Amino acid sequence: MPITKLLQEPKKFEVQLYDPPKKLKDLRKTHVPFSGSPCKHPYDRDKFILIVDPYSSNTFYYEFESDDVEYAEELASIVNIDGETVGMVLIWVKKNSIAQRCIPFQVQDTSSGGKL
Repeated sequence: MPITKLLQEPKKFEVQLYDPPKKLKDLRKTHVPFSGSPCKHPYDRDKFILIVDPYSSNTFYYEFESDDVEYAEELASIVNIDGETVGMVLIWVKKNSIAQRCIPFQVQDTSSGGKL
């Protein structure tokens, strides 16, 4: 069977370099890093959503206040099998901030045998 579709040269995605904060050790003491794909919050402009593994079938997301983020760094984009890309970031969030983690799940009866 002949190959009818040739590989294309991938587009180059540059990672923007950021100067780390001057006191990186202090940042580690007062903040916690999270990585994922950022999205706008659907109704609150002071918050944003960070999807941890956007192309996974078993993903979850965090919801953070924008003011709780001290530092953000662009990471390499990820690509799915269809060639769609999504940008990834590393953010540093203040310790003791209030955030939400949402983990979707399938509703099932967990009792033995499924009987009530």
